[in-house]
Amino acid sequence: MLENSLKMDGRVVVVAGATGGGLGTTVSRLAAEQGATVIAAGRSQEKIDADLAPLVAEGLAIIPVVADVETAEGIERIMAAARAADGELYGLVCMVGGGPPHTWAPATRMPRSAWSEMFSRNLESMFFMAQAFAAELQAQGRRGSIVAVSSISGLGAGPYHIAYATAKAAIPPVVRTMALELAKDDIRVNAVAPAAMIGPKSLLPPNPELEGRAIPMGRQGQHAEVANSIMFLLTDMGSYVTGQTLTVDGGITLKHAHIDEDNTPVMITNEAFLRAMKGE
Repeated sequence: MLENSLKMDGRVVVVAGATGGGLGTTVSRLAAEQGATVIAAGRSQEKIDADLAPLVAEGLAIIPVVADVETAEGIERIMAAARAADGELYGLVCMVGGGPPHTWAPATRMPRSAWSEMFSRNLESMFFMAQAFAAELQAQGRRGSIVAVSSISGLGAGPYHIAYATAKAAIPPVVRTMALELAKDDIRVNAVAPAAMIGPKSLLPPNPELEGRAIPMGRQGQHAEVANSIMFLLTDMGSYVTGQTLTVDGGITLKHAHIDEDNTPVMITNEAFLRAMKGE
């Protein structure tokens, strides 16, 4: 029974933010392996060729789409591909986001441009993509599941990256509100809030000593571990779960050990970056 609850045969799933070789790419693979046709969206053809073309070559039912989810045109391009795909429109995973180094700074020195950039990338992209997807489900009279990606940075204070943290903090109330409004249509809306994951673009490269100090489980998460949590919420495994934000962090939010004495994350060891983010 549990195995059948994971199956997504005949369903169309949109993954917004599918490139990069990290969480989005992993979710695209897992959904396709469970039988879904995946509309996998990324900003550039170059990234699609690098990260998604190999999955297509394996025979997985993944349809890459070059689209910018921060624009109405990009969202419509994704929805057009989803409507044209064979199968029953069902799921959306929206994980477009990030907080690059130039958006880190003390709150008193956070430029308006970086603030706006973080809200566009991390909140507005999620909301308007979910809005379009939910409206299409309603128009087709279909049930469905939407999963957004927040962050543990949005569950508490976000020293030196206030714009990213605040944008991510707004995702849970969006999820709860949409879940209430859409429950009558049997459309579930949830989120995951992961901690840092090991990946090629991570600001926190693996460091067992620091991970032991900061993370109760003693290590950073793997993309597959967070992706598995997303799959639980996306599929019928989570059929009675809606409006929730699932924290996937190895226990970090159970204590404050990941924040050092100067209120910076203990696992950031790049001195130049630390000085820059504090405005020194």
